[in-house]
Parts: sequence; C-alpha cells; structure tokens
Amino acid sequence: MPHISLPTFIPGIRSLVIYRPETGKYLYELVQLLLRGDSPLSTGERELIASYVSYLNNCQFCYQSHAAAARCLYGDKEKLVDEVLKDFTTASITTKLKTLLHIAGKVQKLGKEVQPEDIEAARAAGAEDRDIHDTVLIAATFSMFNRYVDGLGTTIPDNVSDYVAMGERMSSIGYVLPNQSI
Repeated sequence: MPHISLPTFIPGIRSLVIYRPETGKYLYELVQLLLRGDSPLSTGERELIASYVSYLNNCQFCYQSHAAAARCLYGDKEKLVDEVLKDFTTASITTKLKTLLHIAGKVQKLGKEVQPEDIEAARAAGAEDRDIHDTVLIAATFSMFNRYVDGLGTTIPDNVSDYVAMGERMSSIGYVLPNQSI
C-alpha cells in the first residue's frame, strides 16, 4: 500500500511519475540517457548493472523490471541475468563486466567504498574511463531510484510474470513518460 495517494493500479516509479510529472520527466530523461544513450557498455550490460544494484538494494520493482529488460536484450543468453543475480563472480560473463559489477556493488553500499585497486582491476580487464564512469553513475542513480520507489511504498506486481511485459516495453521503446507510452 503506497504511503501517499498514488494510483495503486500503476506500479513502481510509473505511479510516482504520474504523481509528479514535473520531476518524473527529468528522471525518465536521465534513465533513458543512462540505459539507452551512447555508451561503450551495451544496453544489456547497463540494464544488468541497474538490475544488480536494485537487487542488492532489495527493491523488488526495479530489480525485477530491469532484469526482465536485460533478459529481453540478452535474447538467447537471457540466463546470464539470473546467473549474475545469483553470483556474478561465477556467471558466464566477461572479466571486465565482473569488475564493473564489483564496482557497482561498492557504490550501492557507499561511493567511498570504491578503491584505487578496484579501478585498477577494471582497467586491467579492459575497462576504459567511460565504462567506469557509466557504471558508477548507473549504480548511484539506481540506488536513488530504489529508495524513491520503496520509500513511498509504491505498488509492486504480485506475479513475477507481470514484469515480462515491462521488460519487453523497456527493451524495445526505452523509457518514455507513462502518458506518452504506446
């Protein structure tokens, strides 16, 4: 049950955007830029980072919806998403992505947790400054989104299968305001 008067039939951040479209507009623009804009990281990798951070924050809505989008983007390799969420260190992903997820996990706890040796490990695995920058910004942004969604007690779907349609929409059209969606 939401802590403020939100439409209970619209889950997660979408209800908050309808409640405050003047702030929601900028949040959607930011997530569109971070997850669909120009980046050396693939859209699947960026959705995976968002889902991983949301999973660590125990934000059911964000973790499930972004995991669904990542599964769509990974296509026939969709099982990687669940491998990463279970234990990214043993998942069938590149060492570079493992080092970036390690950094994202540290940012999720506290930005100052990221140490020079974490950055050095990422660089040794092939990460460039932009990979590291985008990872940290996605992790920080999703920690804020997770707190926003959960702090106001937004509605979350009861059925995990409800996230499939969200993932399909997010992976195909990206992030558009609810009143502009197809």
